[in-house]
Amino acid sequence: MSRRFPGLEILKRKKNNRKSKAPDPPCWPARQYLITGNDVRRIVGRRSLVNGSQHDRADRIPSLLTSNENRIRTMADHSHRTRDRESTSDQATSVDVLSAWVSDARTRSLQLVMDLDDEQLIVPRLPIINPLLWEIGHAAWFQDYWILQHAAGQKPIQANGESLYDSIGIEHDLRWDLPLPPREHVFDYVNRVREAVLNVLNGGKLNDELMYFVKLSVFHEDMHTEAFTYTRQTLAYPEPTFSEGDVKPNVAWVGDGVSGDVEQPGGVLQLGASRDAAFVFDNEKWAHPVSIEPFAISRTAVTQQQFAEFVDADGYDRSELWTEAGWQWRLTSRARHPVYWQRNRDGWVWRHFDQWRPLDSRLPMIHVNWFEADAFCRWAQRRLPTESEWEFAAAGGSDELGESQAGKRHYPWGTMPPDSMRANLDWQAMGPVDTTAHVAGESPSGCRQLIGNVWEWTATTFEPYPGFSVDPYEEYSRPCFGNCQVLRGGCWATRSRLIRNTWRNYYQPDRRDVFAGFRTCALRT
Repeated sequence: MSRRFPGLEILKRKKNNRKSKAPDPPCWPARQYLITGNDVRRIVGRRSLVNGSQHDRADRIPSLLTSNENRIRTMADHSHRTRDRESTSDQATSVDVLSAWVSDARTRSLQLVMDLDDEQLIVPRLPIINPLLWEIGHAAWFQDYWILQHAAGQKPIQANGESLYDSIGIEHDLRWDLPLPPREHVFDYVNRVREAVLNVLNGGKLNDELMYFVKLSVFHEDMHTEAFTYTRQTLAYPEPTFSEGDVKPNVAWVGDGVSGDVEQPGGVLQLGASRDAAFVFDNEKWAHPVSIEPFAISRTAVTQQQFAEFVDADGYDRSELWTEAGWQWRLTSRARHPVYWQRNRDGWVWRHFDQWRPLDSRLPMIHVNWFEADAFCRWAQRRLPTESEWEFAAAGGSDELGESQAGKRHYPWGTMPPDSMRANLDWQAMGPVDTTAHVAGESPSGCRQLIGNVWEWTATTFEPYPGFSVDPYEEYSRPCFGNCQVLRGGCWATRSRLIRNTWRNYYQPDRRDVFAGFRTCALRT
């Protein structure tokens, strides 16, 4: 947050009175759950993923409230009409845009879970996912807590909400044992919270404090809707379906086959967010000078086919390619190939939700952890870019002639917000696209898809920037410093309003469920 507003210190003191236990992902304890094809069949074997479509399941669940369904459809129509008015977080200051964001985020949350039955909403007890019924209630409670109770001074919508949905006070493993209300009551709660927030926004008292917490809650829910999508992939649920017209072919998905490296001249990068930004997270603060040596970075992310060559070269059996921690993970997890891959008589296939597909030489490697990405780089005699190198290429790189660009770009292509021509975001393709697609989103130096498609691992451990201080949501970054690796750029399920060149994601190096891939840099002799 770049501005101080009245009451911030009071809110921090109130927040400090909450009993802090364990942070939400991405920095849960590093327990690797290896999901293989057999594991998925064991987990979901009693649910049919073959006979008939699950997309019409909502029509067969009598427990869903008809009024909720109608409100969700209305919200979806409104969100579709207002999507072209969505601006970046730096520009969003009007009640209309913020209200559209609140409605759109809640609509997407519900769309991602409404087709699932009661058993699927609870999900198996795994360390890398949450019970979906709990998680959607948590997203609404977070809004209730920060906007309605603290910013607006209202009573909670649900009196026992904190005891059910507070991710800081409720340890991860206990979330399966909570006395959650039936699904229709949870859905009713999340809708009532949304309506109360919209009433506050339209009450004529929009100030910096309220604006900050509205944005915080929307972006928090955006992160959870991406996590909902991870969960559906992890458990081999069908791919989600949204309102008609949300997912359709796009000419921007056609690639042009570019390859090779882009030379970056190096220089001094102001790493991090500037102080005049309207909204940033605490781990982005603040921009500070970092010296960058000249380097060469790949124009595109590593593809499935390139990674298959590493696998076929016995990359998972060669300890010299792995760090000590990475090799220990490899042995413990018994990983011999990427998590959602199998080999059949025709070669490698990979699982996308509940469908098995042949590897595609044009698609990026996805669902690979940091250990695997680093081992590939050693095999290919390459390396991962550092976080500062990645941001230099995205925000402060060079043009085709090697001349330095003036200032930092908000996005690789400039200042215009992301759209479907520039980046694969917002579930628009319902999966990754050709690594050479989205020509319009290329950086001036020629790097493709630095924003969208897949998150990109970097060589950098997640640490605070100089002068770090926590924001009101104190557990967002600080508990994860030192035990996660930084990822940059967003993925196909990341919201366009959330992502920018300075946005830092972070996961523990053994996480394979994330929609993450990587690009590489040349080794300098």
